[in-house]
Amino acid sequence: MNIVLVGYGRMGHEIEEAAKKRGHTISLVVDVDNKADLNSDKMKKADVVIEFTLPGAAFKNISACLKMKIPVVSGTTGWLKDYDRARELCLENGTSFLHSSNFSIAVNLLYRLSSELAGYMKNYNEYTVSIEEIHHVKKLDAPSGTAIALAEGIAERHPGYAAGWCPDQQRKDGMIPVKSVREGLVPGIHIVEWDSDIDTISLRHEARNRKGLALGAVVAAEFISNRKGVFTMSDVLGF
Repeated sequence: MNIVLVGYGRMGHEIEEAAKKRGHTISLVVDVDNKADLNSDKMKKADVVIEFTLPGAAFKNISACLKMKIPVVSGTTGWLKDYDRARELCLENGTSFLHSSNFSIAVNLLYRLSSELAGYMKNYNEYTVSIEEIHHVKKLDAPSGTAIALAEGIAERHPGYAAGWCPDQQRKDGMIPVKSVREGLVPGIHIVEWDSDIDTISLRHEARNRKGLALGAVVAAEFISNRKGVFTMSDVLGF
Protein backbone atom coordinates (compact mmCIF):
# COMPACT_ATOMS: atom_id res chain seq x y z
CA MET A 1 0.00 0.00 0.00
CA ASN A 2 0.91 3.63 -0.45
CA ILE A 3 0.28 5.23 2.94
CA VAL A 4 0.01 8.94 3.68
CA LEU A 5 0.89 9.84 7.25
CA VAL A 6 -0.92 12.90 8.58
CA GLY A 7 0.94 13.85 11.74
CA TYR A 8 4.60 13.04 12.27
CA GLY A 9 5.12 13.09 15.99
CA ARG A 10 6.17 10.11 18.07
CA MET A 11 3.29 7.99 16.82
CA GLY A 12 3.88 9.00 13.21
CA HIS A 13 7.48 7.80 13.40
CA GLU A 14 6.43 4.51 15.02
CA ILE A 15 3.77 3.95 12.34
CA GLU A 16 6.28 4.66 9.58
CA GLU A 17 8.60 1.98 10.98
CA ALA A 18 5.78 -0.56 11.42
CA ALA A 19 4.44 0.08 7.92
CA LYS A 20 7.82 -0.38 6.25
CA LYS A 21 8.37 -3.63 8.15
CA ARG A 22 5.10 -4.91 6.64
CA GLY A 23 6.20 -3.97 3.12
CA HIS A 24 4.27 -0.74 2.66
CA THR A 25 5.43 2.58 1.25
CA ILE A 26 5.06 5.96 2.93
CA SER A 27 4.22 8.07 -0.11
CA LEU A 28 3.76 11.35 1.77
CA VAL A 29 4.11 12.77 5.27
CA VAL A 30 1.94 15.78 6.14
CA ASP A 31 2.84 17.73 9.28
CA VAL A 32 2.66 21.27 10.60
CA ASP A 33 5.24 22.57 8.11
CA ASN A 34 3.48 21.33 4.95
CA LYS A 35 -0.26 21.34 5.75
CA ALA A 36 -1.09 22.44 2.19
CA ASP A 37 0.07 19.08 0.85
CA LEU A 38 -3.05 17.53 2.35
CA ASN A 39 -5.11 19.10 -0.43
CA SER A 40 -2.61 18.71 -3.26
CA ASP A 41 -1.96 16.36 -6.15
CA LYS A 42 0.55 14.62 -3.90
CA MET A 43 -2.39 12.78 -2.33
CA LYS A 44 -3.30 11.00 -5.58
CA LYS A 45 -1.06 8.01 -4.90
CA ALA A 46 -2.59 7.37 -1.49
CA ASP A 47 -4.27 4.02 -0.86
CA VAL A 48 -4.99 4.98 2.72
CA VAL A 49 -4.31 7.79 5.20
CA ILE A 50 -3.26 7.22 8.80
CA GLU A 51 -3.99 10.30 10.90
CA PHE A 52 -2.49 10.99 14.35
CA THR A 53 -2.54 14.72 15.05
CA LEU A 54 -4.18 16.99 17.63
CA PRO A 55 -7.83 17.26 18.73
CA GLY A 56 -8.28 20.70 17.17
CA ALA A 57 -6.97 19.59 13.76
CA ALA A 58 -8.28 16.03 13.49
CA PHE A 59 -11.73 16.57 12.02
CA LYS A 60 -10.46 19.01 9.39
CA ASN A 61 -7.75 16.54 8.34
CA ILE A 62 -10.13 13.58 8.26
CA SER A 63 -12.77 15.52 6.32
CA ALA A 64 -10.29 16.60 3.65
CA CYS A 65 -9.21 13.01 3.03
CA LEU A 66 -12.72 11.55 3.03
CA LYS A 67 -13.84 14.19 0.52
CA MET A 68 -11.03 12.97 -1.75
CA LYS A 69 -12.49 9.45 -1.30
CA ILE A 70 -9.35 8.22 0.44
CA PRO A 71 -9.79 5.67 3.26
CA VAL A 72 -8.81 7.09 6.65
CA VAL A 73 -7.57 5.46 9.84
CA SER A 74 -7.52 7.94 12.74
CA GLY A 75 -6.10 7.52 16.21
CA THR A 76 -6.47 11.11 17.40
CA THR A 77 -8.58 11.46 20.53
CA GLY A 78 -10.45 14.44 21.98
CA TRP A 79 -12.39 15.35 18.81
CA LEU A 80 -15.27 12.86 18.90
CA LYS A 81 -18.02 15.46 19.16
CA ASP A 82 -17.59 15.53 15.35
CA TYR A 83 -17.45 11.75 14.88
CA ASP A 84 -20.97 11.49 13.46
CA ARG A 85 -20.14 14.15 10.87
CA ALA A 86 -17.04 12.20 9.85
CA ARG A 87 -19.14 9.06 9.57
CA GLU A 88 -21.61 10.85 7.29
CA LEU A 89 -18.80 12.18 5.09
CA CYS A 90 -17.39 8.69 4.73
CA LEU A 91 -20.71 7.25 3.60
CA GLU A 92 -21.50 10.20 1.33
CA ASN A 93 -18.19 9.81 -0.49
CA GLY A 94 -18.25 6.03 -0.77
CA THR A 95 -14.98 5.44 1.03
CA SER A 96 -13.94 3.93 4.36
CA PHE A 97 -13.17 5.25 7.84
CA LEU A 98 -11.96 3.71 11.07
CA HIS A 99 -11.33 5.54 14.31
CA SER A 100 -10.02 3.98 17.48
CA SER A 101 -8.98 5.54 20.75
CA ASN A 102 -6.37 2.78 21.00
CA PHE A 103 -5.11 0.46 18.24
CA SER A 104 -3.30 -1.94 20.54
CA ILE A 105 -4.62 -5.46 20.01
CA ALA A 106 -4.26 -6.13 23.75
CA VAL A 107 -6.22 -2.99 24.66
CA ASN A 108 -9.01 -4.01 22.31
CA LEU A 109 -9.08 -7.36 24.09
CA LEU A 110 -9.31 -5.37 27.34
CA TYR A 111 -12.34 -3.51 25.96
CA ARG A 112 -14.02 -6.81 25.25
CA LEU A 113 -13.14 -8.39 28.60
CA SER A 114 -14.25 -5.29 30.52
CA SER A 115 -17.56 -5.13 28.69
CA GLU A 116 -18.23 -8.83 29.26
CA LEU A 117 -17.35 -8.52 32.96
CA ALA A 118 -19.73 -5.56 33.35
CA GLY A 119 -22.52 -7.72 31.93
CA TYR A 120 -21.93 -10.26 34.70
CA MET A 121 -21.44 -7.70 37.47
CA LYS A 122 -24.91 -6.19 36.95
CA ASN A 123 -26.16 -9.07 39.10
CA TYR A 124 -23.86 -8.18 42.02
CA ASN A 125 -24.73 -4.77 43.40
CA GLU A 126 -22.20 -5.01 46.21
CA TYR A 127 -19.46 -4.17 43.69
CA THR A 128 -18.73 -0.65 42.46
CA VAL A 129 -16.54 0.12 39.48
CA SER A 130 -13.84 2.71 38.88
CA ILE A 131 -11.27 3.38 36.14
CA GLU A 132 -7.78 4.82 36.45
CA GLU A 133 -5.55 5.87 33.56
CA ILE A 134 -1.92 6.99 33.80
CA HIS A 135 -0.04 8.69 30.96
CA HIS A 136 2.99 10.85 30.24
CA VAL A 137 2.87 14.53 31.12
CA LYS A 138 2.66 15.63 27.46
CA LYS A 139 -0.68 13.91 26.83
CA LEU A 140 -3.19 16.68 26.14
CA ASP A 141 -6.57 15.04 26.74
CA ALA A 142 -7.84 13.72 30.06
CA PRO A 143 -9.37 11.28 30.57
CA SER A 144 -7.73 9.32 27.80
CA GLY A 145 -9.84 8.15 24.90
CA THR A 146 -9.13 4.59 26.00
CA ALA A 147 -10.52 5.23 29.49
CA ILE A 148 -13.64 6.81 28.01
CA ALA A 149 -14.11 3.82 25.69
CA LEU A 150 -13.78 1.46 28.66
CA ALA A 151 -16.38 3.46 30.58
CA GLU A 152 -18.77 3.49 27.64
CA GLY A 153 -18.43 -0.28 27.30
CA ILE A 154 -19.34 -0.74 30.96
CA ALA A 155 -22.29 1.66 30.71
CA GLU A 156 -23.70 -0.26 27.76
CA ARG A 157 -23.70 -3.56 29.67
CA HIS A 158 -24.46 -2.50 33.26
CA PRO A 159 -27.79 -0.69 33.81
CA GLY A 160 -26.55 0.67 37.12
CA TYR A 161 -24.02 2.77 35.22
CA ALA A 162 -26.14 3.70 32.21
CA ALA A 163 -25.56 7.40 33.03
CA GLY A 164 -21.93 6.99 31.96
CA TRP A 165 -18.74 8.35 33.52
CA CYS A 166 -17.59 11.35 35.53
CA PRO A 167 -14.19 12.67 36.66
CA ASP A 168 -12.98 10.97 39.83
CA GLN A 169 -12.95 14.25 41.75
CA GLN A 170 -16.63 14.78 40.91
CA ARG A 171 -17.96 11.35 41.89
CA LYS A 172 -21.71 10.84 41.51
CA ASP A 173 -23.87 7.86 42.37
CA GLY A 174 -24.62 5.70 39.36
CA MET A 175 -21.69 7.04 37.34
CA ILE A 176 -18.27 5.50 36.64
CA PRO A 177 -15.47 7.57 38.25
CA VAL A 178 -12.45 7.96 35.99
CA LYS A 179 -9.16 9.07 37.52
CA SER A 180 -6.48 10.62 35.29
CA VAL A 181 -2.83 10.79 36.32
CA ARG A 182 -0.07 12.49 34.31
CA GLU A 183 3.48 11.58 35.25
CA GLY A 184 6.88 11.06 33.66
CA LEU A 185 7.09 9.29 30.30
CA VAL A 186 4.45 6.61 30.95
CA PRO A 187 3.16 5.34 27.57
CA GLY A 188 -0.16 4.26 29.06
CA ILE A 189 -1.68 2.28 31.95
CA HIS A 190 -5.39 1.51 32.26
CA ILE A 191 -7.02 -0.18 35.24
CA VAL A 192 -10.66 -1.20 35.60
CA GLU A 193 -11.49 -2.12 39.20
CA TRP A 194 -14.64 -3.66 40.70
CA ASP A 195 -14.47 -3.25 44.46
CA SER A 196 -16.54 -4.57 47.37
CA ASP A 197 -16.15 -4.84 51.13
CA ILE A 198 -14.74 -8.37 50.81
CA ASP A 199 -12.62 -8.37 47.64
CA THR A 200 -11.58 -6.63 44.44
CA ILE A 201 -11.48 -7.64 40.78
CA SER A 202 -9.03 -5.74 38.57
CA LEU A 203 -8.30 -5.65 34.84
CA ARG A 204 -5.05 -3.90 33.97
CA HIS A 205 -3.18 -3.12 30.77
CA GLU A 206 0.24 -1.49 30.74
CA ALA A 207 1.91 -0.45 27.51
CA ARG A 208 5.71 -0.68 27.48
CA ASN A 209 6.04 1.43 24.33
CA ARG A 210 4.05 2.63 21.31
CA LYS A 211 4.91 -0.24 18.99
CA GLY A 212 1.65 -2.09 19.67
CA LEU A 213 -0.35 1.03 18.83
CA ALA A 214 1.58 1.54 15.60
CA LEU A 215 1.21 -2.06 14.47
CA GLY A 216 -2.52 -2.01 15.16
CA ALA A 217 -2.96 1.18 13.13
CA VAL A 218 -1.16 -0.36 10.14
CA VAL A 219 -3.22 -3.55 10.42
CA ALA A 220 -6.37 -1.40 10.50
CA ALA A 221 -5.19 0.45 7.37
CA GLU A 222 -4.67 -2.86 5.59
CA PHE A 223 -8.19 -3.90 6.57
CA ILE A 224 -10.05 -0.81 5.30
CA SER A 225 -7.93 -0.09 2.20
CA ASN A 226 -10.14 -2.22 -0.06
CA ARG A 227 -13.44 -1.88 1.82
CA LYS A 228 -16.19 0.71 1.98
CA GLY A 229 -17.97 1.79 5.14
CA VAL A 230 -17.34 2.77 8.73
CA PHE A 231 -15.46 0.22 10.83
CA THR A 232 -14.06 -0.37 14.31
CA MET A 233 -11.17 -2.41 15.65
CA SER A 234 -13.69 -5.09 16.58
CA ASP A 235 -14.28 -5.55 12.84
CA VAL A 236 -10.55 -5.76 12.20
CA LEU A 237 -9.96 -8.29 14.97
CA GLY A 238 -13.11 -10.31 14.33
CA PHE A 239 -14.89 -10.00 17.65
